[in-house]
Amino acid sequence: MSPRVAQREYEPLLLVLLLLLQTLIASSLPCLPDQAAALLQLKRSFSATTASATAFRSWPAGTDCCRWEGIRCDDGGGRVTSLDLGGRHLLSAADNLQSGGLDTAVFSLTSLRYLNLGGNDFNGSQLPATGFEMLTELTHLNISPPSFTGQIPAGIGSLTNLVSLDLSSRIYVVNQGDDGATVMSNLLPSWGFSRVNFENLIANLGNLRELYLGLVYMSNGGEGWCNALANSTPKIQVLSLPLCEISGPICQSLFSLRSLSVVDLQGNDLSGAIPEFFADLSSLSVLQLSRNKLDGFFPPRIFHNRKLTVIDIGYNYEIYGNLPNFPPNSSLIKLHVSGTKFSGYIPSSISNLTGLKELGLSANDFPTELPSFLGMLKSLSLFEVSGLGLVGSMPAWITNLTSLTELQFSHCDLSGSLPSSIGNLKNLRRLSLFKSNFSGNIPLQIFNLTQLHSLHLPLNNFVGIVELTSFWRLPYLSHLDLSNNKLSVVDGLVNDSAVSSPKVTLLRLASCNILKFPNALRHQDKIDFLDLSNNQIHGAIPPWAWETWKNLFFLDLSNNKFTSLGHDTLLPLDTRYINLSYNMFEGPIPIPEESTASQLDYSNNRFSSMPFDLIPYLAGALSLKVSMNNVSGEVPSTFCTVKSLQILDLSHNILNGSIPSCLMENSSTLKIINLRGNQLRGELPHNIKEDCAFEALDFGYNWIEGTLPKSLVACKNLVLLDVGNNQIRDSFPCWMHLLPKLQVLILKSNRFYGQLGPTLAKDEDSCELQDLRILDLASNNFSGILPGGWFIKLKSMMSVSSNETLVMKDGDTYGAFYHKPYIFTTRVTYKGLDLTFTKILKTLVLIDVSNNRFHGSIPETIATLSMLSSLNMSHNAITGPIPNQLASLHQLESLDLSSNKLSGEIPKKLASLDFLSTLNLSDNMLEGIIPESPHFLTLPNSSFIRNAGLCGPPLSNECSNKSTSNVMPHLSEEKSADVMLFLFVGLGFGVGFAIAIVVRKPCIGKYT
Repeated sequence: MSPRVAQREYEPLLLVLLLLLQTLIASSLPCLPDQAAALLQLKRSFSATTASATAFRSWPAGTDCCRWEGIRCDDGGGRVTSLDLGGRHLLSAADNLQSGGLDTAVFSLTSLRYLNLGGNDFNGSQLPATGFEMLTELTHLNISPPSFTGQIPAGIGSLTNLVSLDLSSRIYVVNQGDDGATVMSNLLPSWGFSRVNFENLIANLGNLRELYLGLVYMSNGGEGWCNALANSTPKIQVLSLPLCEISGPICQSLFSLRSLSVVDLQGNDLSGAIPEFFADLSSLSVLQLSRNKLDGFFPPRIFHNRKLTVIDIGYNYEIYGNLPNFPPNSSLIKLHVSGTKFSGYIPSSISNLTGLKELGLSANDFPTELPSFLGMLKSLSLFEVSGLGLVGSMPAWITNLTSLTELQFSHCDLSGSLPSSIGNLKNLRRLSLFKSNFSGNIPLQIFNLTQLHSLHLPLNNFVGIVELTSFWRLPYLSHLDLSNNKLSVVDGLVNDSAVSSPKVTLLRLASCNILKFPNALRHQDKIDFLDLSNNQIHGAIPPWAWETWKNLFFLDLSNNKFTSLGHDTLLPLDTRYINLSYNMFEGPIPIPEESTASQLDYSNNRFSSMPFDLIPYLAGALSLKVSMNNVSGEVPSTFCTVKSLQILDLSHNILNGSIPSCLMENSSTLKIINLRGNQLRGELPHNIKEDCAFEALDFGYNWIEGTLPKSLVACKNLVLLDVGNNQIRDSFPCWMHLLPKLQVLILKSNRFYGQLGPTLAKDEDSCELQDLRILDLASNNFSGILPGGWFIKLKSMMSVSSNETLVMKDGDTYGAFYHKPYIFTTRVTYKGLDLTFTKILKTLVLIDVSNNRFHGSIPETIATLSMLSSLNMSHNAITGPIPNQLASLHQLESLDLSSNKLSGEIPKKLASLDFLSTLNLSDNMLEGIIPESPHFLTLPNSSFIRNAGLCGPPLSNECSNKSTSNVMPHLSEEKSADVMLFLFVGLGFGVGFAIAIVVRKPCIGKYT
């Protein structure tokens, strides 16, 4: 073979060897110096801890960064393409917070395709506003769980190559299935992204396939989120938006996302029907819609989507439907319809679901007992049933489901004792039996459940004396709830050592007849959720409690007999909820050292002062309630420095001085200010800014002077304004027509003057208060005629919209993890007495113009206010007849026209108003026969006295030609009656507010 031929024969082999050599050289190239420098700068931005030492063990300077743990580089270019620091528990250095917590060096790694920063501690800082837009090749971004707050940087929305985006907070359910389950994040304090414009975030993410935004609060709910997904993310497969505060219906355009495999929208405010198109999404495997406000008939075809493994529509209380016949080859692994109006029989074919792991049923008109064939579902690990249709005792076959790890019966009529065979469920990790009628003693066999982590038995009828330490025999117990039974909980044998005790993190012992602070908790140093409310615990909180529970983020000691904190005013807590209300605490109000997103309730005690110097510690607090105490002095202006505060209630104290102007003029977060029932003087601040967030303002029962601030027109979310019982001198505030949500306006007992409504006819459109439902102008100096044209503009008094909630609600308290109604107090005259309402429904519509100087006739247009339930025009100078049209007010319960100059006869049709239980026409010039009806015969004669021309029952004056004596019977002294009218307004995560209307038998005259 010639050399030339041999050379040609070996040329391909040499070429292959050359390529291999080049590949080996390229793959062995170290990372570029700028890449290593950026990574080392990022490393230095974290504090030196054990976690960082472990995470960065392989990151010494001068070595190839492509070989460092968590780092991957491209093929030979030496550029970092993957940075994975997820779950390393790294702590951002304190001196790095000013630069945003996350060091901007990460943005120098412009070849990154994968970035995971989740599960580290960035101290609740904000992500850098700019920089992410430089990572143009990024396909996967994971910052879950986040330890950042604030906005999501706009640059993330410009990453057009993103395939997966995870900014979610991990959540867990503490008390599953109750009315509004307690759902919490594992992030404490409350970090996470908020007020995110969802449409802007995803507008350019056309390649997105996975989106995880759990607990990311959206700023724009409604249908916008749904249509934005359909328009912007055509390739989306996994859609996870639990607890994002999205609302509105599920739009039909979502059907265009044919690749959807996971839809998780649980825990939002979605309404309307569940669309049938979910049955036709061929890739859909998970449909999670629980805990929304969805309603209507559940399309049965969805059950027949063979791809579905999870169907969860639980706790949508207005959804109804029936379970279908299930085929043998169903893929269902989880099926939840508990907490719905599902009815009918449970089909025996449910036993075909041999792979079923979780089953939640709603027993509304099921048979009296659950069918025994459910006992054939041997693979069940979770079984829960709710519904009043379930009666009898706990089925015996339950204890044959030995694979169960979670068992729950709630909101049902199951009764009797728990069977001793409950101890056979050796694998049980969670046992929840609440809002049922179980009774008897808690069986000792429950202590055989050695795998039990959570035991919830509240709101039953269990009896007996229970030793708290007996539950320490359950080695893995972390959640224990025995609240609201007929139990008496005592310490039991307290071991001085904590070695053998489980590490309980949640303990609820409300209404357990506890007489002293449980010493059994002394060594439970992991408790972060403690509820000892509604007991008889007296004396001081033991000092060891404050030393033991440094991480106690939820503490409820309300409704006890505590007298002392047992600690200095500055509490050593990093807390999110403290409720010390309804005790006998004295001295200055306590302040926690850390109060990020906290809610503090110290109302109804004997606190006497505020620690002015400690108020800056409230930075981050959401609400502070100190009502019904003995706090004196001025309202501290330092409250203005607490920029996070949304609720401030200092009502019913003895505060004096003026309202700090900054409290109203410089706040963009405060939603509720309640300073009612103090001794405040001066004028209301007048320079309220455009970003005002007020929803309820109550300054009633003070000595405030001057005029109403017209700058309140900036507060477009204002629902309630109460300045009653002050010294304000002003004309009627027609300018309030610029407040589109104003529903309650209380101006009574001031010095308002002039006519009601616009001064000139041409100004009628500038005085429309269309949303008003409660208007109280009593005891002022208003005069003139009652303008019929103005009353007809009160549109909300004419009907209640079918698509709105019956209870007045303001916006949610952003960032609150625990939702508790806020009770807001005011005083109105209703039915001449005080009546107790648990809620102010939007069907409660009231007008009170009594004790003024109005004259002329009663406008017939008032009859158009068909929702009116109370009308008081007493103590004026109104003349003319009672309009016949008032008989069309079929919702009217109280009508007071007394002490006027009305004449003529009482309209006969007025007697046909079936709801009219309070009528006062006394002290007028009415004449003729009182209309006869069974309803009018129930009214007292005081309803008609001192009308010389009236006769007939219930008066003693007989109708005849003879003159009759109209002698008023001797009335015994009327007792005053305190009445509370609560207007619950959900703040959201159910934190809410309410109007508690406390009134006495009204007296005539000015408030002094």
